[in-house]
Formats: sequence, C-alpha cells, structure tokens
Amino acid sequence: MKAIFLTQFGKPGNESFKIQEAPEPTVEAGQVKIKTQAFGLNYADVMARKGIYNDCPPLPAVLGYECVGFVEEIGADVPNVKVGDRVIAFTRFGSYAEKVVTNYLAVQKIGTDLSNGLAVALATQYSTAWFASSEAINMYEGEHVLVHAAAGGVGTALVQMAKAKGCTLYGTASSPKKLEYLKSIGVDYPINYVEQDFEAEIMKIRGKERIDVIFDPVGGKNFNKSLKILAYGGRIVPYGASSRERKGILSLLKVAWGFGLHLPVGNIMKSQTWAGVNMLRIADYKPQLINRCLEKVYDLFEKGIAKPHVGGVYSVDKIGQAHDFLESRKSMGKIVVEW
Repeated sequence: MKAIFLTQFGKPGNESFKIQEAPEPTVEAGQVKIKTQAFGLNYADVMARKGIYNDCPPLPAVLGYECVGFVEEIGADVPNVKVGDRVIAFTRFGSYAEKVVTNYLAVQKIGTDLSNGLAVALATQYSTAWFASSEAINMYEGEHVLVHAAAGGVGTALVQMAKAKGCTLYGTASSPKKLEYLKSIGVDYPINYVEQDFEAEIMKIRGKERIDVIFDPVGGKNFNKSLKILAYGGRIVPYGASSRERKGILSLLKVAWGFGLHLPVGNIMKSQTWAGVNMLRIADYKPQLINRCLEKVYDLFEKGIAKPHVGGVYSVDKIGQAHDFLESRKSMGKIVVEW
C-alpha cells in the first residue's frame, strides 16, 4: 500500500512529504482495518510538520487523526461494524495511508451517500467539539458563548452545537470573508481579532455580565485575555496552542508565559472552571468516550444540527498544498485529502 510520510520537520508542506510504499497494517483482536477513501487535516498536523507537536512519532512518520472508507477486515471481538461497512474513524496517527487499522471503539458506521469531506469533519473536529462542549463542560439556553477561531472546523462545530442549545454566540476570525461566514452559521457577534481587540469589543457589549463559556484553541496570551472577560461561574475550555509558531525553547516559553501564572484560589473565588481538552489522551485512556462522541456527532448530523463546511478538497499528490493552505489560516471549515 501507499502512505504519505513526513520526512523532515519545518519545511513548507511541498518539501516535507513523500508518497512511498509501506507495509500493510495487520489486524488484532478489537481492531478494524479500513480501506481509506480520504482523510482530513487538523492544525495539529501542521504543528507536527513544523516539529512543535510533542506527540508526533519519530520521522519518517505517517500523520493523520481521521479517515473515511470501507471496512476491509475485522479482528475478533468487534461488535459494531462488519466487512463492507462505510465508516469514519479516529486514528492515533497513521491515517495518511491507503489502509488504516484502529480500535473498533474509534469507528462509526455511516451512510454511503455522505461526501468524504463531510464525513471526515465529523470524526476529529466534531468529536472534539462535542467532548469540549458536552463532556468536559456543558452549555445552557440563554448563555453567552465565545468561540475563538470560529471559522475553523472545530469552531464551526462549536457554533452549531451552541446555537442548538439556544446560546448567544460571539466568534473571532481574521478576515472580512470569515466574518461573513460566521454570520452565515449563526454567530451573533463576529469579531475580527486582527483589526479589533476582542476583549474590548466584548466588554462593550456585555459589560459586567461578561461571557459564560469560552472555547480557546489559540492559547498563550489569548487565553489570558479570555480569562479577563469570563463571568463569575463561567467555564473556559482550552484545547490547543496554535499561537506557538516555531520550534525551540524560546517559542515554548513565550507561549507558556502568555498563558500567565494562576492560582486555584482564583477559580474558587470566582467559581470558574477550566477544562483542558486533548483528544489524544481521551483516545489513549478513555476510548469509550471517543465511541460516545462519534455516535453523538453522527446523530447530530442526521438531525441536521451538525452541518460541516468543507473548505477545500485536495488529491494526495497535493498534500503539501493542503498543509500550506491550512497553515495560512485562510481556510474555513474542513480540509480533506482524497486517494
């Protein structure tokens, strides 16, 4: 089989990847082998390519957290799918390949008419959004919710889930085009963080009431600024650190310093909750939660609540271009790569 290997860190996408032959993965008990139709990109892939993602396997490595395809083989004790089923799957790396093996709990059967782009969006990005908004914390009707990077795949999912619960939405993005997109998916107060200070803008609107729930994939100073507008009894969910741009200790320290120094007594006095989300850790130690997330998001899709936006479709020989587009922060929704 063929797989896309990351062969060097830090280079632009076109220089970092090579399509090569790879050994076909074997199936053990509790596992499912999938013949891949397509896989999705996540910003963690970009960070891995740049050498600033600690969980990235040693090079040469096959990246990727999700795929869509057909079940080709199952091991013993796999109760939820059979050979021939079309599925989406969460993978712990390895989905940039023609065939993928993963735990059956990370697999969800889907319809054959669902496009590849919509399908892969439901795996990592919508599962992340579900876990962040319905497992790590919860949201309630009438609450005011801020979603950073709201035009991205996870951001889009969070907006849709919050709107379905009757929340008022604030979303940050980096361009007028993205602000129009945010309006189209139901964001009540789109904010261009390049031209406006989101903290000041939200304080103009909310004043002392502030924001009930904040989702932050940016980290660093963005997290610290977000805390200043978090309401008493509020919840903040950091689930990334995309503000880190470079490899090296100085870049890491800059992001860490930006987060700020905080004591738990502050959370107690303000009755605030911080709930960090790392889906790799959930997959490693609580795979049944991944299974529940996949079931929930597919149910939301069938009900018309989850409506993924596909921001770009690339062929595998254009993997570098797909990476560069995602890194440019010009993309909206999900970027998918097809075999």
